[in-house]
Amino acid sequence: MAPIRLRHPKGVTTLQVDLDNASVQDLQQQIYEISEILPSQQEIRSGYPPLSLTIIPELPLSSLGLKSGDQVIVNQTVSSSARAPSSPPKATPVSSQPPQASLSRSNSGRPASSSSDPDHVDTPNGVLVHRIVPDDNSCLFSSVALIFEQDIRKAQKIRQVVADGIRADMETYNEAILGLSRDNYIATILKPSTWGGAIELGVLARHYGTEIASIDVETGRVDRFEPPLETSTGNRCILVYSGIHYDAASLAPMVDAPPEWHQTVFPIISTDEEDPILSAAKKLATVLRGKKAYTNTATFDLKCEDCGQGLKGEKDARVHAQQTGHLRFGEY
Repeated sequence: MAPIRLRHPKGVTTLQVDLDNASVQDLQQQIYEISEILPSQQEIRSGYPPLSLTIIPELPLSSLGLKSGDQVIVNQTVSSSARAPSSPPKATPVSSQPPQASLSRSNSGRPASSSSDPDHVDTPNGVLVHRIVPDDNSCLFSSVALIFEQDIRKAQKIRQVVADGIRADMETYNEAILGLSRDNYIATILKPSTWGGAIELGVLARHYGTEIASIDVETGRVDRFEPPLETSTGNRCILVYSGIHYDAASLAPMVDAPPEWHQTVFPIISTDEEDPILSAAKKLATVLRGKKAYTNTATFDLKCEDCGQGLKGEKDARVHAQQTGHLRFGEY
């Protein structure tokens, strides 16, 4: 273990870190525990003069070039959205969810609305409203908590539901599916800094007996996570996926209705656009697409800060890192 001096808004603390084996995400978690600054809001600087570090959470800590005794400075910034890694891409209980961004980003993919009202579309029974949750690495869990618990503060409870579901079904959620040992996966998903994805949506659909329909803003594609037939309630809920963020959608009599008037779970009328809620959800995605409220992590432009080579998307960055050993990337 090596000492790293952390200067943060609450003071100065010496961290003990494993420079050889830890990941950038591990450092972010330690910083969070000391400073209470969420990983998505951490601006980390080091050196003389202090320069901002490019944060790629799943890379080894050595990618930051820190040495024993170095000082890092962390400040909180609402515009930062450096992310913890998403769930493994093997997570396909029902249908594949696109990979989520793990590179440093300058925005969340959710531009602010020019109106004070949330985005919404009319339906025969009211308005389907885009319910935005905080951009804090727990967006999937917060959205599900809003839908089933009517309280986004119960996001950690939703993480525990997922952990219990994985632990209870050793056959489905084996190491080959999880990409990690079961114990390590559960420990990771319980951390507030870790994203959720397809595995988690499959577990939650089963737990609540409800289909979770995730609408991809960029493409309009609907990914359905369905419970077993024998436990299904015949209901569906809606998530809105921007490429790096999940929100919820709910039905209200008017766009400015109080939260307790919103309906978040709906009877399944049809599996296609004849279903009025599913149809409205796709229209809502179209509205958001028109505002460019999505991020395509496969095509955004990156630069290797070690050699200057231009790269396209996360896939190119990973291949370049494997071929060259270069680990520092930034967005153009």
